[in-house]
Amino acid sequence: MASPRLETFCCPNRDPATDFVVTFQPVLFGALTLGSAAFSAISAIIQMLPKRKGYRRLGQSPLPRPASSSRILFIISICDILGCAGIIFRSSVWLGVPNIIEEISVANNTEVWPEVFCVGSAMWIQLFFSASFWWTFCYAVDVFLVVKTSAGISTIILYHMITWGLAALLCIEGVAMLYYPSISDCEQGLQHAVPHYVTTYAPMLLVLIVNPVFFSRTTSAVTSLLKGRQGIYTENERRLANEIKMRFFKIMLVFFICWVPNIINECLLFYLEMQSDINDNTFRNIRNAALITWFIMGILNPMQAFLNTLAFHGWTGCHIDFSLQRRRELTWDSVSTSVPNTAGHNPLSGTTLLYQSHVQDVKRNMVSNGQHQSDAISVLSEGNWAQSVGSSSPVYQGW
Repeated sequence: MASPRLETFCCPNRDPATDFVVTFQPVLFGALTLGSAAFSAISAIIQMLPKRKGYRRLGQSPLPRPASSSRILFIISICDILGCAGIIFRSSVWLGVPNIIEEISVANNTEVWPEVFCVGSAMWIQLFFSASFWWTFCYAVDVFLVVKTSAGISTIILYHMITWGLAALLCIEGVAMLYYPSISDCEQGLQHAVPHYVTTYAPMLLVLIVNPVFFSRTTSAVTSLLKGRQGIYTENERRLANEIKMRFFKIMLVFFICWVPNIINECLLFYLEMQSDINDNTFRNIRNAALITWFIMGILNPMQAFLNTLAFHGWTGCHIDFSLQRRRELTWDSVSTSVPNTAGHNPLSGTTLLYQSHVQDVKRNMVSNGQHQSDAISVLSEGNWAQSVGSSSPVYQGW
């Protein structure tokens, strides 16, 4: 799981609240996090592997410049999988070498490697999950810009600079302040740890608060585009708008399910930290709630990798194509809605996400304002609804 408590745990002189949750049933907790992270990572990888029967892997478009939104979704999945890999490694070491936890918990310990392992694994997990938060925020910004201004793939470089730069900067800055003056003798006090928690939860809160606003404005803009295509709002166009709303809703639902328990748990632990004696019987319910949310976090945090792939692409199935020769011979054809379906391919099978090759290039060659509307909508829409509204521009199947 990605909790700053596990980085605070690396300090031998940690606060009682952190010591309370981290040392409670560490074997069971490690087994749960290991199982959840392994299942999520394997399932996410299966979702992203090439599939038979027309399934396509995200990011393998034959076009030289696919839409930036498709790359962002792919990068989010990679960040989630790498974060799960860090959880798998840390939990495996905890289960295989349980003494390493006891060595970290000894205040006068002189061993360096347990602390290095603790800090290194915690930073790895925080870095990639923080990057996933920033990329999720950039996705909301990107889809809004695509609909509003027809921004293209050129913005992907800016997104890389923002996400990786801020994720690395906040991670290093937070850890440096937490472990001052040294890992073996961290400075005591709640105020000392607050900057570390702020740098950890700032991108998470940004997604929880700002992304729904961007998604809402994007949906409104798409509805206006659909109404302006022919001056009417047909049933097909209404169904397309609902599909876009549902896609955004699923993305935010996954985020809320996986990360809201972290905020609840932190509030409970901060409350316990402010008490003179957390073992007082009057705080029994608070301690139980903190432990329950702690274990919920251990299960749900890693599950974001798999649940995100479901929100982005739907269930793509387990029909993995292991034939290398077949994958080499596989070509991607553009699907024009003005051309009838051939070769027995069913465009309605599975949940697919359509991406325009490069909105700016198409915009440069468009002959009317309606063409730009089709381009913007095709970036967000499902395959079956994009065909039903009669888009005249070629679109490309991402999965």
